Amino acid sequence: MALNEGLYKEIMDELAVTKEFIADVAGAFRWDLEQGLRRSEFSSLPMLPSFIGLPEGTEKGEYLALDFGGSNVRASVVRLLGNSSFEVLNWVEKPLVTDEYNLISSSASSTALFDFLAETVGEAVHGNGEREIYLGHTFSFGTEQQDINRAKLIKWAKEIAVPGVEGQDINGLLEAALVRRGFLHIKPVAILNDTVAALLAAAYTYPDTRVGSIYATGYNTCYMEAMPDAGRPACIINMESGAFSKLIPSRWDMELDRNSEQPGRQRLEKMVSGRYIGELFSRLLQAIFDLREKPALSAVDMSSVMEGAAGAAAVVKPIVPEAEVDDIEKIRQLARAITVRSARIVAASWAGTLWHLAGSGRVEPQHIAVDGSVFQHMPYVQESVRRALYEIMGEEAAGLEPVLVKDGSSIGAAIAAAVATCC
Repeated sequence: MALNEGLYKEIMDELAVTKEFIADVAGAFRWDLEQGLRRSEFSSLPMLPSFIGLPEGTEKGEYLALDFGGSNVRASVVRLLGNSSFEVLNWVEKPLVTDEYNLISSSASSTALFDFLAETVGEAVHGNGEREIYLGHTFSFGTEQQDINRAKLIKWAKEIAVPGVEGQDINGLLEAALVRRGFLHIKPVAILNDTVAALLAAAYTYPDTRVGSIYATGYNTCYMEAMPDAGRPACIINMESGAFSKLIPSRWDMELDRNSEQPGRQRLEKMVSGRYIGELFSRLLQAIFDLREKPALSAVDMSSVMEGAAGAAAVVKPIVPEAEVDDIEKIRQLARAITVRSARIVAASWAGTLWHLAGSGRVEPQHIAVDGSVFQHMPYVQESVRRALYEIMGEEAAGLEPVLVKDGSSIGAAIAAAVATCC
């Protein structure tokens, strides 16, 4: 089972992302962004208003944060100190699926799910008496945001299938559950996307932050829109940037898309996010070695392959026992090429956003908030993002500082509660 050298070279050439390509992507992304603000049918970016602005860094007090984005839920009590710093006083994290119960399946009920969320929230504030406390809710699913504290779930994702929730006001369901469980002093005042939460968390500490990004299993970006002719409120805009479609995919990207859960959608996300780059890697290995079955490799496996020869052999040998040392090195370079392409396309989407914020002027020095396992852990990602920003933006990139936001969903939710009740 020999490696197909000709096909390998063809794939590596297709994965190479030139300076000219990422500059074109950045320009196209800015165009789509600005068309989306005008609600143009030609834009692939939804450009969803969050109805919340940036914090000033002076907000003070204790707030409750609820983070619901998958099969686990976390509630935290966060104290904002008013000097751009904060501390987490208490937190409770619980699974929604165990051997004893499953609160995310189609057999679960919305009442059981939201009562569980209410109980978790109540446990986090245990000992705080009956003093009124405001809650911010990071809800990492597609919603139709109607106000800072009102959002209707459009459709579940991430294998969650609880009936009776889609189309409903999420914080309304939570409020009803809090009443049922006797937590009348807990007041949900904000609901937000996890990308918006990451931006809020960074902006509280770094006031010059205007762009936030989730670069993990999925990919998304938001930014603070304050342009007077934008046709949107002056607030953080959740772009749902993974939906950007003005890219030129390879035939392998197109094959992955055709076999995905939602063909034709989330085209950028399918080229950059942790959920999909492992799938692309698996498909390319199958093609290069003409394997009968496609291996099931993840972004974590790709990291192991890139970290060294031993890690690469541990991943590749069970799939291709006959692989020689030279073959394994080629597979390492393949994983690297997929990863670097991902980082360079992400950088291009940031550059397009920054160009929009700058208008006809220069891009100002600023931090860029980033949360996510791909950005934090994948080899070559951070250095490739920075190199691509320099290639696209030249000397203006010197003033840009991507900053990793840890636990941004929880901290951002608490800050959202503060911003929502500050006046």
